[in-house]
Amino acid sequence: MTEARNTPTRSTPRPAGAPATGTTPGGTPAHGTPAALATLDKAAHENFPVAPFFLPRAWRDDLMALYGFARLVDDIGDGDLAPGGADARHLGVTGDAADDRLLLLDAFEDDLRRAFTTGDPGHPLLRRLVPTLRRHRLDPEPFLALIAANRQDQLVTRYATYDELLAYCEFSANPVGRLVLAVTGTSTPERVRRSDAVCTALQIVEHLQDISEDLARDRIYLPAEDMRRFHVQESDLAARTTGASVRALVAFETQRARHLLDEGLPLVGSVHGRLRLLLAGFVGGGRAAVHAITAVSYDVLPGPPEPTKVRLLREVGATLRGEG
Repeated sequence: MTEARNTPTRSTPRPAGAPATGTTPGGTPAHGTPAALATLDKAAHENFPVAPFFLPRAWRDDLMALYGFARLVDDIGDGDLAPGGADARHLGVTGDAADDRLLLLDAFEDDLRRAFTTGDPGHPLLRRLVPTLRRHRLDPEPFLALIAANRQDQLVTRYATYDELLAYCEFSANPVGRLVLAVTGTSTPERVRRSDAVCTALQIVEHLQDISEDLARDRIYLPAEDMRRFHVQESDLAARTTGASVRALVAFETQRARHLLDEGLPLVGSVHGRLRLLLAGFVGGGRAAVHAITAVSYDVLPGPPEPTKVRLLREVGATLRGEG
């Protein structure tokens, strides 16, 4: 349910029902250009199923539209846009400005506002989003929050406390879960609270998987207070192997993510039918990723531990049964 900070190069198992290359989940050509198709194709590399085949076609289209927005705004914030500047051109940004992430985020926000006001944005992924916005009368706030989180990534590269990290996740992860509840017509205050716990957990897990990659971008999502507690220096995170102190820190943060997933688990039992299976996929995907981190004894620096397809299915099954 999170915005998924996963990288397009991650070789996590393709989730059941993820769209085939160049198509929507229903098998029709995706709306937009090759750059838009490339963004949507990244759904196959997420830790959780984005729009699995068993959902109604309308839900799949809506979820892929939401995914396209969330994935693109993350790619802008991470500097991962496809070479050639096609996305920047769609946003009206050319020349040297196309390499300025803050300018691109500003242009993306302007285009988003056009999607809400005139219904005629410039970027194909936002054009794809317009029917979803209208069908469900969605508010702009969750979308603006995701853009704000990526702006913060350009300006804030360290977090002093766990509470600061949670505040970041409120913008970077939780809006996606809230949007999923909104487009499925199942949003209630209690479900939003449980969803927020799941989304924050998924964000923390992805931070733990991506410690080395984030450090290469000069970002650290491990709270400084926890690094001090476990006697971890930034130089320890740049090592080729994961030392004992870093492993202890990763184990501590992994346990936090596990507790959040457990807190969010009742969300799955609060809904029925195919939506229950979808939400079990989100929670089960997070639990499978937690297991993968644990299975390598928290040795995350050489590369992100990857859950197996068998483990994913096992965790989804346990989640459906309400097993913590």
